[in-house]
Amino acid sequence: MLAKTTESPQEPSSQHSLFGEILDWMLMPLLLLWPISIAITYFASTSIANEPFDRSLEDRVTVLAQQVKENDGIVSAQLPLSARDILRADDVDNVYFQISDPQQNLVAGDLDVPYPIEEEKPIPWSVLLRDAQIRNTEVRVAYVYVNLQTIRDPALDAGEPRYALVQVAETLEKRRQLAKQIVKGVIFPEFIILPIALTLVWFALTRGLSPLAALQDHIRARRPDDLSPIDASAVPEEISPLVRSLNDMLARLSQSIQLQKRFIADAAHQMKTPLAGMRMQSELAMRQSDRKEIQHSLEQLSKSSETATRMINQLLALARAETQEAQAMPFEKIELTELSRHVVQEWVQAAMTRRIDLGFEAENVELSIRGNPTMLREMLNNLIDNALRYTPALGSVTVRVQADNKQRQAILEVEDTGPGIPLSERTHVFERFYRILGTDVEGSGLGLAIVREIAIRHGVDIELLSNLHSKDPRYPGSLFRICFRLEKSISEN
Repeated sequence: MLAKTTESPQEPSSQHSLFGEILDWMLMPLLLLWPISIAITYFASTSIANEPFDRSLEDRVTVLAQQVKENDGIVSAQLPLSARDILRADDVDNVYFQISDPQQNLVAGDLDVPYPIEEEKPIPWSVLLRDAQIRNTEVRVAYVYVNLQTIRDPALDAGEPRYALVQVAETLEKRRQLAKQIVKGVIFPEFIILPIALTLVWFALTRGLSPLAALQDHIRARRPDDLSPIDASAVPEEISPLVRSLNDMLARLSQSIQLQKRFIADAAHQMKTPLAGMRMQSELAMRQSDRKEIQHSLEQLSKSSETATRMINQLLALARAETQEAQAMPFEKIELTELSRHVVQEWVQAAMTRRIDLGFEAENVELSIRGNPTMLREMLNNLIDNALRYTPALGSVTVRVQADNKQRQAILEVEDTGPGIPLSERTHVFERFYRILGTDVEGSGLGLAIVREIAIRHGVDIELLSNLHSKDPRYPGSLFRICFRLEKSISEN
C-alpha cells in the first residue's frame, strides 16, 4: 500500500511596493511634523498675543505709580479720571490694581492681589511682570516699586530707602482669544494645504515612477525571441544601472542561446555521417550470410559507433567549455606535474597499440598553479589524442612539464614527430571542425577547439611551434606550449 503525501501550498512571498515605500517615507515625516507644527504655532501665537497686552499692562502700572504721593509719612494716591479709565474692567477681562505702603498696608485698590515674592533688593521704577491667581483665576500682573524718599525730596539720597508697591493685574481671556484667532488663522489653511500636498505627492510619485511602468510595458511588448538591448537613454538616470544589468543579462542569454543553437547544428551536421554509416553497415550485415562478411560489417558498425561516441563527447566538452557556467567553475590549487603524469599514464596503452613512444619529462620540483582540474585534464587529453593521431608508427610523443622561475611560469608542452602544421594553417587549426586538407587521419576537428576554449577560461595562451628535436625532414612535428602562472616560485619550496 502506497502512502499518499500531500504538499502544503507555499505561501506567496511578501513583496514590497516601491511606490508605497516612497509614499510612506514622504508622508510619515509630514504627518509627524504636522502636530508638532500646530504645537509650535500655538506657543508662538500665545507669545505674540502676550506682547501687546503686556505693554498695555506696563503702561497702566506706570501711570498708576506716578499718582503715588507721601505726606507726613502717609502714602496716598489720588487717581484722576484718566487713571481710573485705564483701570476700568471691560466686557472680557477683569482689571485689578493695588497700591501698598512699605509696611504692605493697602493704600488703594484690591486686597486680593497677591504680594510678590522678591528675594533680591527691589529696583525702583522698574516694571516687572509675573503670573498669579486671584480668586482661582489666572491673571497677569505688572508691578513696580516706587521709592518714596525720592518722591518727597529728590535731592535726598541718604537714609534707608522706603518703597511703595504698585500692582495692576488683568485676567487672560483676551489673550486667549487672540491666541486662538492666530492659531485658527494658521491651522485652517494647513487643513486645506495638507490634502493638496498629499495629492501633489501622489501625483509626483506617479509621474516619477511612470518610466518604470513604461519600461515594463516595453519589455512585455517584445517578442519572445527579441533579446536586443534596451535603450538606456530613454530611461531616467536612476534606472540606467538596472537597464544596463538587464542588457548584460540579455547579452549572456543571447550568447547562451546562440551556443545552444550552434551546438545543435554542429551535432546534427557531424552525426549524419557516422549514423548513416552505422545504418548502412547494419543493413549490410542483415543481408549477409557469410560469417566473415557479417563479422566485417559488425566491426565497421562498432568502429562507427565509437566514432559517434567520441564526437558526442567532444561536442559536449566543447559546449561545457564555451558556456557561461564554465566561467563559474571553481578554481583550486593544482600541482601541474602530478596531474600531467596521471593523464599520460592513461594514454600509455593507446600509444603502445599504435607503436608510438609516449614519454613524460618533468623536473623534480613542485609546480603549483590555479585552475579547474577537470577542464585541465580534458585539455591535456585532447592534446595527447591529437598528437597520437597524427604521429606515424615508431614515432614519439613527449609531454613535458618545466618551470620558468624567472617569469614565474609553469610550462606545459606536448611535442610530437608528426607531419607538422604549416604556418599558414596554424591560425585555423583551433577553429571547430577545421581539418587540414590532405590528411587521411580520422577526427572530428573539435579537439584543438576544446583546448583553445579551456585555455581562454584559464586566461592563458597557446603557442604552436615546430618540433626542433625532430630528425626526419618528412616529419617536422609540432609543439604545443601553454604557460601558466606559478602560485609560488621554485625557490620558495
